[in-house]
Amino acid sequence: MQLNRKWMYFAIVPMLAAAVPGAAWVVGGRDSTAVDADVPNLYLVVDKSDKRLKMYEADTLLWQYPISDGTAGYPTPVGNYRIRKLIWNPRWTPPPNSKWARKYTPKGPGEPGNPMKVVKIFFREPDYYIHGTAETGRLGDAASHGCIRMDPEHVAEVAKYLMEHGGQPREESWFWRVLHFRSQERPIYLKNPIPLRVKA
Repeated sequence: MQLNRKWMYFAIVPMLAAAVPGAAWVVGGRDSTAVDADVPNLYLVVDKSDKRLKMYEADTLLWQYPISDGTAGYPTPVGNYRIRKLIWNPRWTPPPNSKWARKYTPKGPGEPGNPMKVVKIFFREPDYYIHGTAETGRLGDAASHGCIRMDPEHVAEVAKYLMEHGGQPREESWFWRVLHFRSQERPIYLKNPIPLRVKA
């Protein structure tokens, strides 16, 4: 199964399998990280040990992407979750009770200096989510304050696929507007929540 990748945002990027560094395209692969067969067909697994986010349909591994997870001081929580909410073009508010965030100021959607790139995919609200990052050179390391960081192109692909399978599909023109008018947040609530497992 393939995505329709005719977005203006990705116009200069060939098919993900061949052109996006770090992404792996797997067809028909079985993997020991697969969850039980009674879960919905589409689900995600974050494997902290090998710093990958993996997307499955049933027991078939479709894609895997490099990630950054939380550092030892700010670990990403392990467990089983359900993705119900996404926000395209998210704003960022520094956590009010975190020492590391005291030097930062809030940033609006698409504003320079906003560390939330393209989309936030919540798995344990309100504090833990998957999001795009400008620090793509640190993918593969434990580098975040608990969230899962991804390449902006990768996280947009994942978010679009979650919407298609979570009961909130959109036309390509909708994504074009979202990705070219970055000053407006676009929250999405999935009708069919998607399972996510975070493994140590």
